[in-house]
Amino acid sequence: MKKMGANGQKWLKSFHILSGCVWIGCGITLIVLQFTISPTDGRELYGIVATMDFIDLFILVPGAIGTLLTALIYSIWTNWGWFKHNWITVKWIICAFGIVFGTFWLGPWLSGMAHIAGEKGMAALTDPQYSHNRLMNAVFGSVQVATIIFAAFISVLKPWRKKKVNP
Repeated sequence: MKKMGANGQKWLKSFHILSGCVWIGCGITLIVLQFTISPTDGRELYGIVATMDFIDLFILVPGAIGTLLTALIYSIWTNWGWFKHNWITVKWIICAFGIVFGTFWLGPWLSGMAHIAGEKGMAALTDPQYSHNRLMNAVFGSVQVATIIFAAFISVLKPWRKKKVNP
């Protein structure tokens, strides 16, 4: 298969970095909001949590998908390959886990919080399901953001050079 030229790789790298920044930026924003919101009434609580859900669904998710798609293009049409270097393998694991965990757990927990806040207002803060979802998002959302930031750092540092081939 024909490989991408230098100019194409520069564009690809730009879009990959932009997508990663969107994913990381939204993740950090959601974590900061999670730990700093203190609404004074039910409509305010719902507005904040619904906005967080919107950020997740319409900004963070496209950033994560953009990161995945540009990574796929890197693997197919450049010399970086799929698992040529251990640091690339680690990035694939982080990306795949982040998207799967976000899709099946973090996102639904956040959407559930918005739904409960919309129904119950300030009483949502004492609802066991809301409290569970908030705790899970705070803990595992923080872990996920940390791992995605780690992936960004290893993209630059490129540790664990080429895999060793047994003779």
